[in-house]
Amino acid sequence: MRIKKISTIIVFLIISVVSSIGAVNVFAAEEFVYLGGMSAGFSVITRGANIIGLTDVLTVEGLISPAKIAGILAGDVIYNVDENEVNTALDIEKSFNDGKRKTVVIKRNEETIIKDVTPVKDVNGKYRIGVFVKDELNGIGTITYIDKKGFASLGHPITNENGNIIDVYKGEIYSCNITGYIKGERGVPGELRGVILKSDKFGIITKNDYNGVFGCSTGIETDKIKKIEVGTPKIGNASIYSTIEGFSPKEYSISIIKADNYKNSNKNIVIKITDKELLASTGGIVQGMSGSPIVQDGKIVGAVTHVFLNDPSRGFGISISNMINN
Repeated sequence: MRIKKISTIIVFLIISVVSSIGAVNVFAAEEFVYLGGMSAGFSVITRGANIIGLTDVLTVEGLISPAKIAGILAGDVIYNVDENEVNTALDIEKSFNDGKRKTVVIKRNEETIIKDVTPVKDVNGKYRIGVFVKDELNGIGTITYIDKKGFASLGHPITNENGNIIDVYKGEIYSCNITGYIKGERGVPGELRGVILKSDKFGIITKNDYNGVFGCSTGIETDKIKKIEVGTPKIGNASIYSTIEGFSPKEYSISIIKADNYKNSNKNIVIKITDKELLASTGGIVQGMSGSPIVQDGKIVGAVTHVFLNDPSRGFGISISNMINN
């Protein structure tokens, strides 16, 4: 859903089609979940080693870059070296530590490319191919709800710099202490600032797709969280639950100005922040708030997903049915 082609930005780290006739919302067998709103730190290792840069290797014969010679580019993702799956810089190092020529399987955008790479020995006696690898992605987002299957969060996927959904090798979420924020302004997105507490693990990420990030909850005590009925969004007054300070979420007033419950999208709700306290502090929706549950008439009906870049008081949301039926 787009409104007059207004530019938007994903609120984080920074598809299917339904019939327009006779479409219905289908919820989980139990139509109750535990309400989220708490911030979480996300730590993800992607499937494949993401190359973020190339470098020359200092050898006794001078500077050499096997990766450049082979035609590897920044932005490539290395999935295999010979028959071995690689996901981290250490995986690549181990694959080439015998100094032998290897066949490398690369994904470049949607294309699979095969390259032969021969490492060189650096002045310290270690074999290198001359690549910088981004091992881990970290960011702050919001838990939407917890049910018997685990947790649901964000309402949109974790994506790479090109906007493609990341293939997650493994990932975890942790408790997060929000210590501050940058206020959003027209044309400049704000963001939450916080400390990810890796000593306090919330859960394990098992799925990253168009409708959110999902996983097994391991450290969330549901007996201390509000149980809430699942509902359907409609135009009118509502609330979001979000954490902009510390660990505990607060309720903030909003207005749902558009709701297309027949559309399977993470932008099928349009909301406007009306809460004076939230507008005065953050300016509205900021990065890190995606996943904040939307509650209307005492029921959870959706989650915040995006902010309008030219108006941080407005944004998109996803219907809760699209997350639950994911």
